[in-house]
Amino acid sequence: MKIAVYSRLLKPQDIPYVQAVFDNLKHWKTEVYVHSEYISEIREKITYSEKIQTFDSCETLKSEAVELLIALGGDGTILDTLSLIMDSNIPIAGVNLGRLGFLSSIDKNAIAEAIKALVQGNYQLDKRTVLQLDANLPVFNGLTYALNDCTISKRDTSSMIVVHTYVNGEFLNSYWADGLIIATPTGSTGYSLSCGGPIIFPNSGNFVITPIAPHNLTMRPMVIPDDAILSFEIEGRGEYFLCTLDSRYEAITQNHRLAVKKANFTINIARLFEQNFLSTLREKLGWGIDSRN
Repeated sequence: MKIAVYSRLLKPQDIPYVQAVFDNLKHWKTEVYVHSEYISEIREKITYSEKIQTFDSCETLKSEAVELLIALGGDGTILDTLSLIMDSNIPIAGVNLGRLGFLSSIDKNAIAEAIKALVQGNYQLDKRTVLQLDANLPVFNGLTYALNDCTISKRDTSSMIVVHTYVNGEFLNSYWADGLIIATPTGSTGYSLSCGGPIIFPNSGNFVITPIAPHNLTMRPMVIPDDAILSFEIEGRGEYFLCTLDSRYEAITQNHRLAVKKANFTINIARLFEQNFLSTLREKLGWGIDSRN
């Protein structure tokens, strides 16, 4: 089996867990591909087979027929893998070396059992909707996709901005706020949730529009079908505004005309059979935990 490994960096406290990943991949005689930047991070700290190969793009993963990608870190690490997976349909399995871990659901103390299950195919796939951003001017070097959310916001401590918002070409609202979040169901438990947005089931077929600190208190999050196309025009006193796609960001101006829609591909998250969305919510959000009990 061909398995790719990706991570942002190697923290000293994570070395035993990363070593366990490579040890177990070797035990199951897998063909391992490590991201070209990460291999330099682990070269002097992790023992691994000299047969390990490297990759740096979706094209490499496709051409080598890689069957699974293991992301070592938190949810942000999985968001990074979007640019590596794209429309390849390669499943992503996240080993949680971070804190919360809605997407990185494999516990770092269960690496041996998890890799055994992954190699033997004992997992299910959660298909996650991807956002696509279109613009009249070049943005994000053409990589205009997001798994969590797209945001439009003021760039600094300047006054609030106005985001004129349209749904399928029809005027919805002018949001006077610090910004606006357009989140997928996956992103509904991220920035949108912290701004008062609802939690949405992964396969619900919706987007949520969540204002950031709106001036008008009647402005509330709105859930819309994910087959709708949202378009935006931005006004403000400042010259520049901020647009983000997951953890990536870029400065934009009032000359930018933006549109958000559902991409024509999904991302597959590998989920072990004992895991599900409801159990993840209870665990990560501490539901049912009461200090009085």
